[in-house]
Order: sequence, then C-alpha cells, then structure tokens
Amino acid sequence: MSDLSTVEFLPGTRRLYDENGEILPGDEGLQKQGDIILVPQPTASPNDPLNWGLLHKIWHSALVCYIVGFTAATSNDAGSASDGINSDYGIDYSYFNTGAGVLFLGIGYWTLLSSPATHLYGRRILYLVSMTWSIIGNIWFGYVKTYNDVIWTQLLVGASESVAEAVVQLSLLDIWFEHQNGTVLGLYTLATAVGTYLGPLVAGYIADSNLGYTWIGFLGAILSGFTLVLFFFGFEETAFRRDRHFVNRGDRYLIEGVQVSDKTIGEHVVQDAERLDHNKKMITENLDLTVLERHRVSVSYSKPKTYFERIRIITPAPNLRGIGFKQFFVRLFHTLRVFTFPAVWFAGVQWGLQSSALTFYLTIQETTWYDDPYDYTDAEVGNMNIPCIIGAVIGCFYGGYLSDKFVIWATKRNKGVMESEYRLYLNLLCTAIFPTGILLFGIGSDHGWNWPVPYIGLGFIGFGYGCAGDLSITYLADSYPDMILEGMVGVAVINNTMACAFSFVASIWLNASSVTDTFIGLGVISFVILSLTVPMIYFGKSARRWTRQRYMRFLQIRDGFER
Repeated sequence: MSDLSTVEFLPGTRRLYDENGEILPGDEGLQKQGDIILVPQPTASPNDPLNWGLLHKIWHSALVCYIVGFTAATSNDAGSASDGINSDYGIDYSYFNTGAGVLFLGIGYWTLLSSPATHLYGRRILYLVSMTWSIIGNIWFGYVKTYNDVIWTQLLVGASESVAEAVVQLSLLDIWFEHQNGTVLGLYTLATAVGTYLGPLVAGYIADSNLGYTWIGFLGAILSGFTLVLFFFGFEETAFRRDRHFVNRGDRYLIEGVQVSDKTIGEHVVQDAERLDHNKKMITENLDLTVLERHRVSVSYSKPKTYFERIRIITPAPNLRGIGFKQFFVRLFHTLRVFTFPAVWFAGVQWGLQSSALTFYLTIQETTWYDDPYDYTDAEVGNMNIPCIIGAVIGCFYGGYLSDKFVIWATKRNKGVMESEYRLYLNLLCTAIFPTGILLFGIGSDHGWNWPVPYIGLGFIGFGYGCAGDLSITYLADSYPDMILEGMVGVAVINNTMACAFSFVASIWLNASSVTDTFIGLGVISFVILSLTVPMIYFGKSARRWTRQRYMRFLQIRDGFER
C-alpha cells in the first residue's frame, strides 16, 4: 500500500482506494455505500438531508427537476408566438431575439443578486419567489401588443428561471453524495434540456390550436400558480449547517460526521486538510462553552423538525444578525471572488456556448422553416425539438451516469487517487459531435434539405447540450465541492452574458451573411470553445493547486469564521 502522505491535498484530489483498488485500512468505521465511502459523511442528526430515505430523496429530486424543466420551458416558448404576434401587431422577429437577450440578462444577474438569500434565509424562499415572477411574466406575455411587452415580459420570465441556475444544484447536492454527482447533475441537465426543447414544442401546438398563441402565456401562468402551491406545501428545506453539528466525545469531536483526531488528518474523507485543521482549532477554542450551551446546540440538531418547521418560508441561518441586510451585501460582493477560479470560467463558457447556439437554431426554425420549401406549421416546427430531446437524453446519460462509472474506473487505475479532471475526458466526444450538428442543421436548412440530415444535426446538437453542460458543471462540483452555489452563480453570469451577447448579434449576423456562412462560423466557434477541454485536462490540476489557498480563504470568510 502506498503512503497516504504522498497524496497531495487539493480540492478535487482525493484518495478513495489503496493502490490495489481496495478500501483503505482504517476506513472500516466510516459509513459506506457498497465499497464506496460516503463523502460527505452523514451526521447522526435526523434533520440531516443526507439521512433521508430513498423515496424521500426521489420525491425531493423529482420536484427540483420538475421546476428546472418547467422554468426552462417557459423561458424558451416565446418564439412559438412570434409568427402570430408578427401577423397581428407587425412586431418584427428581431425583437424576439432582443427579448431573448433580455431574458438571459434576467436569468444570469438575478441569479447573482439573489444568491446570498440562499445562505441567510434557506433554499425554499427562492423557489417561491421564482414562481411569483413566473406568474407575473406569463400573464403579461398573454397580453403582448407592443415590442416593449415582448422584451420586458422576458426579463420577468428570465428572473423566474434563475432558481434553476444555482440553487437547484445545491438542493440536489444537499441530499446526495459526491460519488453520485455525475448522475444527479446529469438528471438536472436532462431536465434543463427537456424543458428547453419541450417548451417550444408544446407552445407550437398551442399556437396552432383554437386557443391561439395568447394562451402560451396564460397556461404558463396557470401552471406557475400550481407549481407555487405544490412547492409551498410539498418542498422541504434542505439547508443544514454541518459545521455546527458536533458532539463532545472526550478527546474527539464529530464534524460533518467525521471523527476529528490525529488519525483522520491525511485520510481521504477530509476534503482539505487545512479546513479540517481550522475547524478543529475553532472547536478547541470554543471549549469554554458551558455544558448548557453545548446541550442546546446538540438538542437543536438532534430533535426532528415538525412538518411545518420543514416547510417554513424562511429558515434563518444560525449566524443571521437581524434581518441580515448588511450580511446580504457582504455575501453578494464576496461571491464575486468566484470569477478568479479558472474552473468557473471553463464551465461558464461551455454552458454559454450551448445557450448561445440555441438562439441561432431556434431562430432558423422560426423563420426559414415556415417558408418554401418546407412550409411548416407551428406544430411541425415544434416537432423539430423532438430529435433535440432524444440527443439530450443520450448526452445526459453519457455525461452523467457513465461519467460516474468512468471516474471510479479511472480512480482505481490511478492507484486509488481520484482527480476531478477525469470527468473531462468524456467531453472530447462532444467536441466532435456538437459542431458537426451545427453544420448539418445550418447548411441543411439553407439548402432545403429535408429529412433526415437537419434532424440528425438537431440530435447531435441535443447530445452536446446534455453532455458538455453536464460534464463541465460536474467538474466544477468535483473541484470545489464546498463552493458549488457560488460557483454556479458565476457560471450563470458567464453563461447568460455570453448568450445575451449572441442573442443581440444573431439577427445582425444572419442578415449580413448567409445562413450557411453563419453556421459555419458558429461551428468553428463551437469547436474552439469545446476544445478548451484539452488544456483543462492538462492544466486543471495546476489551476486547482494555484487556487487552493484562495478557495480555503473563500470558505472561511463565507462561513463567518473570521467575523
């Protein structure tokens, strides 16, 4: 067996097995699932979401994935009404691209502005606020009559989708373990992809029916109201301060369910040795707490919460001071530090590519395919999202479940040491498939090709949407596991800023160049961005080493250790 001291302590680098692929000696007392040690280790508290039963976790995950898919659908259905609105009010199609740009701004920057609330007031409040925005935005969209209506309704609808950009990942990772990251975030990406493509499909049928395009907004508002009620009564709070759950055991303490002693320092279950040392020091310095105070802390985390406590609108953080006004803005500015982490930029650009390309191929569907030689109806244009859904399902399975299996296999081959960059090897396939899909669909649409070439292209695009997004955000979660919310906030800002910029230039680019030339250019850009995977594979670990102290400092300030 190799010496554990030879394993460098970095976020995203962990020893999971010995060099023969077996469980490490001394890990027998830790909780496992099969031969995999659970990270993080669940505490003894009945309020710890990691201790929920399987059906409980499935219900929670299903609700999260539902709201992800629903908000993605309502954020991408406006284009299905463009033909009707153009006919009734003469509003040019270019305004819908402008509206899409405003939508992306609403998504990205409301994600940033609302992110501190997650730490201070719990997860639930943001889901409820999200559906409130959705109700207002969708009702307004049902009454669209001017180009200002087209644009500003999208700002509200975009704000409603912001919950799906960062908070939902935290809600999922609150209840699942690290070795399940790929599968869980794959389901999240699948929900995003299905909603993105199902929204225009269903909206196309609504616009083509007797109801008419106005009911795209009205039905969205009705479903938003239903979702608000569903989440108010059925969605439980998962915020749990693991660092405050400790029990005095003589010369040992439980932090995050792991015994803190000299023995545990250097073992793989410790995410980062310095953070463990800091937590241990923090507890040691607070041993002057009275017995009564220690009892109060223990009881508050061991007594099961009632149903009404679990569905409180606001679950204040233990360190919340007053209404948290000052803390809110301190956390907001602190979150901006995530833009100094290369993995955040990598994931943001990968996601941004998918969102940017989305504007182009949806624009071509909504303009080119209504005319000769296709003469599609709204419903037939909506059906063009089916191959995207099929490709996305395959891509999410590949980038989710299969990536988890690949990482475990690669870890055993690496003498039991896991590196987060293993996740990125699977993205090389996407580097070839996604640009190919862009070229097949764009060139095929411009030259009047019908079945099957443009549809195969859409399937390839859907695969890339599910694969590249899933792998990049899972890589970020593996690399900086305790910074997932703030990391995804950074990804959301980068992703949606990119998408906004491309939305504003889409009509200009298409008008200045042919569809074929535009999509060739877009294909080249896609290949270059996806090819960033290669330098990230080679230099990702160096980047994690370079940001290690910055990461530790980020967590210490965020968790209030130095206040």
